[in-house]
Parts: sequence; C-alpha cells; structure tokens
Amino acid sequence: MIAYLKGKLVSKDPTCVVVDVNGVGYNVRISLHTYSKLKDSESCLIHTYLHVKEDAHTLFGFFEKEEKALFQHLISISGVGPNTALMLHSSLSVDELERAILHENVAIIQKVKGIGAKTAQRIILELKDKIKKESFSKPSSEVPGNAVRAEALSALQTLGINKLTAEKTIDQVIAKYGSTLSLEELIKLVLKQT
Repeated sequence: MIAYLKGKLVSKDPTCVVVDVNGVGYNVRISLHTYSKLKDSESCLIHTYLHVKEDAHTLFGFFEKEEKALFQHLISISGVGPNTALMLHSSLSVDELERAILHENVAIIQKVKGIGAKTAQRIILELKDKIKKESFSKPSSEVPGNAVRAEALSALQTLGINKLTAEKTIDQVIAKYGSTLSLEELIKLVLKQT
C-alpha cells in the first residue's frame, strides 16, 4: 500500500523514526540496522511495509529493499510476527541471517530474543529454498570489506568446490583468523580445511 516514504527526518530513535512527507508525519518502526544507516541523515527514503491488524495499522521501515523483502518472507512464516521479524533484523544483518538459514545454523537464529528452537527450525525450513533461488542480501562486491571473500568464493568454485561448502568454510576461516587475510592466505586456509 505504501511502498516508501521520502522526506525529512523529524525524530529518530533506535526503534522508531518520524518522517515528514509534505507536512504529514509518519511514525515508522525500524530495525537497529536501519537506525545505524539513518543516524546522521536529515532527510531519507525509507522502504515501508504497512502491517494491518484489527486494532492498528503499523508502518515498518527499512533502509534497503533487501531488508524489506526478507522481512516480508519472515512474517509469512507461522509464529513469526512483524515484531519478531524486526528483532531478527536488529540482531542480524540480512547477509548474516541468509548465511544462518543456508547453513541451517539454528543456534545463531535462536540467540535472537523471542526465537525458540522450533521457530528457528521453521524459519530455516521455509526460507532455505527461497534464499537459494533469490538472495536478499546485496552481492558481496557491493558490501565493503567483502571483496576478498567474494573473490575467494569465486576461485574456490572454479576449483570445483561446492558453493555452500566454500561459503561455510570461508566463514569459519574468517571467524578464526580475522578478516584481514589476503586473498591468497584465505584460499590456502580454506583448501586445507576442505
């Protein structure tokens, strides 16, 4: 119904912003991720989702289209409401959430407040195939600091290593040795573990 709002930021806090669009103030619920992107802005464009209930109409806003798309998939899952989906977006980036789902990492999803083991498993079960078909995160080359990771992934796939296996191992190596590895070092360490 309301695809986005473009206007002046009247007020902002970690959970909510008020956007003035031609003299009308819209109260929009946001994630911490969106808040961090809007922190120093005076004007903005926020992609929105209008959640309609019997007793309330609530606008949820997102800095990026990808975050909004994943939010809409999350709330389509039984047991995951908009507040829970927003909590997931505040706790994990779109990329982190996608990787947790693809690698079936229940523990990471379950660490989010309000998410139990069954809900985490349901999220993985219902979204894994959708994420394989269409990734909601930006391509790795667009995310600062992920160029080496993207190049390593491409090189490992060229060497015949399955994409999911390569991604999982790259993430493990980066977690263990840090993100300052050169492309060559990263590939060598991954090859030792696969």
